[in-house]
Amino acid sequence: MQATYTARPQDIEQKWYVMDADGVVLGRLATQVATVLRGKHKPMYTPSMDTGDYVIVINASRVALTGRKLDQKFHYWHTGYPDGLKTVSYRKFLAKDPAAVVRLAVRGMLPKTPLGRAMLRKLKVYAGTEHPHVAQHPQVLAAVR
Repeated sequence: MQATYTARPQDIEQKWYVMDADGVVLGRLATQVATVLRGKHKPMYTPSMDTGDYVIVINASRVALTGRKLDQKFHYWHTGYPDGLKTVSYRKFLAKDPAAVVRLAVRGMLPKTPLGRAMLRKLKVYAGTEHPHVAQHPQVLAAVR
C-alpha cells in the first residue's frame, strides 16, 4: 500500500518568480499567479501546507480586460456606515490603484482561510517595471496570453 506524501516544513523550498502583466488578460494572470502561490505546480503540493513560491507582478497598470469590462465591471466596497455601499468602474479603479486590481483578482482565487492569507502575503505587485526584490534573484515566469 502506498502512503500519502505530506510535505514537511524542512522540505519546502520557496523560489521567487517575476511575471510581466503587460497585455495579459487579468483572469488568466490571476489563475497562473494563484497556482504558483499555492504550490500546485510542484509535485510536493500538500493542501494543508504553504508549499508555494513568491511571485512579483510588474506592469500591473498595463493588464488587459476583455470586452467592455473596463466600463461594465465595477468594484464594490462598503464603508460600514448606513447607505455606505461604494462603487467604481474598473477603468477608474485600474487608473487609481492597478496593484489592487491584480491583488484582488488573485485573492479571490486563493483559500479564504489563514493559510490563504499567508499565501497572499507572498504576492508583490507593482504598477511599473521596477521592483525592489532584485536581491532575491527572481526567475522569469512567462504569462499565458
